[in-house]
Amino acid sequence: MIVGYLRALKNWIKLDLFYLGKSRKHLIFRMKKWNRDLEKIFKKPIYDENYDEIGRIKDIFGPVDLPFISISTNKSLEFDPNLSVYAKIS
Repeated sequence: MIVGYLRALKNWIKLDLFYLGKSRKHLIFRMKKWNRDLEKIFKKPIYDENYDEIGRIKDIFGPVDLPFISISTNKSLEFDPNLSVYAKIS
């Protein structure tokens, strides 16, 4: 049971984001740390600290080493850009 739980936690990553502002439909962030493995988060849902889904990554764009991330949030939620945000990589 514990082994399965630990394997499930390995699929979660904390996104190190810096909030830049809001576009018409999305929130725009800059990644503080980036590596090529993080490309797997494209079009994935994002979660808050309680692992409740708060939105989805819509686009990754800009410079290859520190790209921008566009996030579409659930309309029914009030999103605080200073929250810790997580993504699940399968």
